[in-house]
Amino acid sequence: MAKITLDNLAHSYLPNPQTEDDFALKELNHDWQDGEAYALLGSSGCGKSTLLNIISGLLRPSHGRVLFDGKDVTDQATAERNIGQVFQFPVVYDTMTVRQNLAFPLRNRRMPTEEIARLVQKVGAMIGMEAELDRKARGLTADAKQKISLGRGMVREDVNALLFDEPLTVIDPHMKWELRTQLKKLHQDFGHTMIYVTHDQTEALTFADKVVVMYDGRVVQIGTPQELFERPAHTFVGYFIGSPGMNVFDAKVDGMQARIGEAAIALPAHHTTGRGRVQIGVRPEFVRLHAGGEGIPASIHRIEDVGRHKIVRLEAAGGEFNALLNEGAAVPAGADRITFDPAGINVYENDWRVAPSGRRDAA
Repeated sequence: MAKITLDNLAHSYLPNPQTEDDFALKELNHDWQDGEAYALLGSSGCGKSTLLNIISGLLRPSHGRVLFDGKDVTDQATAERNIGQVFQFPVVYDTMTVRQNLAFPLRNRRMPTEEIARLVQKVGAMIGMEAELDRKARGLTADAKQKISLGRGMVREDVNALLFDEPLTVIDPHMKWELRTQLKKLHQDFGHTMIYVTHDQTEALTFADKVVVMYDGRVVQIGTPQELFERPAHTFVGYFIGSPGMNVFDAKVDGMQARIGEAAIALPAHHTTGRGRVQIGVRPEFVRLHAGGEGIPASIHRIEDVGRHKIVRLEAAGGEFNALLNEGAAVPAGADRITFDPAGINVYENDWRVAPSGRRDAA
């Protein structure tokens, strides 16, 4: 296990990058604490795999350093970093049995035969392939091969870190849940530093102690699932986390009040904004529906009953937004206004959250 430090790290695939837009990975400084489980979350092309491959040694950064426990490993190969990595698509040896595939990284390290047998049997059970241990990998389904690849990453107990690059893409939904549970248990049992790349918020939020949200090559927030939900540091985080995501309204903010059109909105605290584009973000859970009275005029387009709650799709302030009602709650007859629970309001300027003091939140 190791503490992983990213020191002024940045990367461009261009030979002579001139501007920030030329960098696939914008400058990043961060410590990945020894023994924690992280998820790198973001949409395709945001830089997740680039960052993971730099940490593993498959890619050398254009700028900055990677350190393990304070030692500079920027120019070290993957094997020298003692990393276990699992890729999106299965990498297995078809001529070997499942047992031999799982044992391969252990034999390369010349571990005792008895210890190899113990670890292979244990991981075979974790991935649900005990019955296939002596079967050749050739002819197995894609998801079975990915389970082998996943098992090879999990079989070593002495690694500095385990890195997973969207490893459950080809796994069926039920097995995804089981393997996520096993990965979580592996982390609890052995305390490996784990970094898990995914574009699936459910995978990220259920697996990680902390989620690293990336957008356009930049880390926009690092936090616990609760922090990402309650205080998104960037409008993208609010949009990407949650289903439906956070509503964002253009607004004018003055102290403890915001105005959306002609409607006055009470804020939970005093906010100071500059001259940038000001918005307020409100998750659907904090949108309240009313018939008449004060609030923002709104018209309901449709109501979707998804069992645990109702999603109300509506138009207000010139855009389309969402409200959530708990199971069993009724939409007020003639509802034509929305208001917000002040505790659920966040203020943004140029997409970054403005803290009550007026300082922009750090990513």
